[in-house]
Amino acid sequence: MLKNKSEQRTSLSELGEFGLIKHLTKHFTINCESTEKGVGDDAAVLEFGNKQILLTTDLLIEGVHFDLSYMPLKHLGYKAVVVNLSDIYAMNGKATQITVSIAISNRFSLEALEALYAGIQLACVNYTVDLVGGDTTSSTTGMMISITAIGEIDKKDVVYRNGAKPNDLLVVTGDLGAAYLGLQVLEREKQVFKANPNSQPDLEHYSYLVERQLKPEARKDVILLLKKLGVKPTSMIDISDGLSSEILHITSQSEVGCNIYEDKIPLDPQVISTCEEFNLDATTIALSGGEDYELLFTISQEDFLKIKGNPNLTVIGHITDKNEGVHLITRGNQKIAIVAQGWNSLSDKDSKTH
Repeated sequence: MLKNKSEQRTSLSELGEFGLIKHLTKHFTINCESTEKGVGDDAAVLEFGNKQILLTTDLLIEGVHFDLSYMPLKHLGYKAVVVNLSDIYAMNGKATQITVSIAISNRFSLEALEALYAGIQLACVNYTVDLVGGDTTSSTTGMMISITAIGEIDKKDVVYRNGAKPNDLLVVTGDLGAAYLGLQVLEREKQVFKANPNSQPDLEHYSYLVERQLKPEARKDVILLLKKLGVKPTSMIDISDGLSSEILHITSQSEVGCNIYEDKIPLDPQVISTCEEFNLDATTIALSGGEDYELLFTISQEDFLKIKGNPNLTVIGHITDKNEGVHLITRGNQKIAIVAQGWNSLSDKDSKTH
């Protein structure tokens, strides 16, 4: 068929993942009274009386999101569940059920799938969620996994990305950058193995980093902790695509600015030493690495004393007026604008497992 010369062809990489979602769904309207929140947050929110149902889904594709040359199938099953549950916790909710759909090529045996589902089962046990359905089909290009997570929350407790207010404090859980560095270590060992198949991987000094990449945990514990402390965040998101990207989601949807402080960003000693070894800047890795699955949230200043000194939580900055912009304050007291440089699955660059 002849193409019209004036026909426009826009590259998906120009939009990026979130720009693409926004573009494709801009003409969709909400038709059901029970749909409280549709596209645009960590999970959809469905309302049934005083209870709200949370719904989120994620698609993982071999060669894009995972590399089976160093990702054990049991770990993959576990991680595939955890990354979805993280979105439920990012809404301040309780995860309750999952569905699992997989597409597999004929290179996978029954035993391989048993290992995958053993990981899925372990995640269900650890996070007290039920597997309630799914689908299996064949694939001509390796493995694909799609998991939908379902959760629930009282209407008064739900937390969106758009509730941050000027003077709120910006808080992050755990530490950042380890998962990305774990990936770099695994990729390096893969190249060594390709050059010399008799070599054994040297991962002893990188155990924390590799674990953060291969077997992350969702922060269900933090949601329970915040309830115990009597703290309801004003906004919240999980850190899947990098701290900088997630900060920009909160500030753009809340229509605010913020300042975060480089010397406040929590880094594990193994992250610092490995960044030195790889000649990488630790702050850049923490801002752009992704896959940490920690929580980033804002709280009112009145709640500061409730969280002060808690080893799970670090205040890294504060919210400002929108016209002040979004900035990183460096150790040298320079003010640098934050731009999203995290994971973009639609990049034109060569696909890389992340």
